[in-house]
Amino acid sequence: MALEAVGWVLVVGGVAGLILPGPGLLMIFAGMAILSQQYEWAERRLEPVKQRALGAAQDSVETWPRILGSLAGGLMVLGFGVLWIVQPPPPGWWPLGDSWWLLGGVGAGLTLILSGLIALGLVVYSYRRFRAGPGRPETVPGSAVD
Repeated sequence: MALEAVGWVLVVGGVAGLILPGPGLLMIFAGMAILSQQYEWAERRLEPVKQRALGAAQDSVETWPRILGSLAGGLMVLGFGVLWIVQPPPPGWWPLGDSWWLLGGVGAGLTLILSGLIALGLVVYSYRRFRAGPGRPETVPGSAVD
C-alpha cells in the first residue's frame, strides 16, 4: 500500500513537473515503474514512457548550448534556494508587503536546493550516458537524433 502511494505521488508530481520546473518525464517513469508491480495497465504503458523520458534526456545534452543552459538553470535554482534560506530584507522596489517577500521560508529554500541538485545530477547522468566516452552510445528510438 505504501509503495503504491509512492508510485502515485511520483506520477502526479511528474505531471506537475511537465509544467513546472522539474524532471517530469523521469518522475512519471519512476512512478509507472512502481505501479507496474501491481497494475497491468501500468506495465503496458511503462516502455513508451521510458523511451520518451530517455529521449528527452538525450535531447537535453545534444548540443553545448542546451548543456550550458541546463547547468545554468540548475545553478540558478540552487541560488534561489540559498536566497530563500538566507531571507535578506525586501528590496526597495518590492511593491507588496514585507510578508510576501520570499514566501515559504526555509522549507521552500530546501525544496529549491533539492530540485537544483536533482537537475544538475540529471544533466551529469544524461551527459555521461549519451555523450561521454569514445564514440557515441546508442540513440533512443523516437528522440530528435534518432
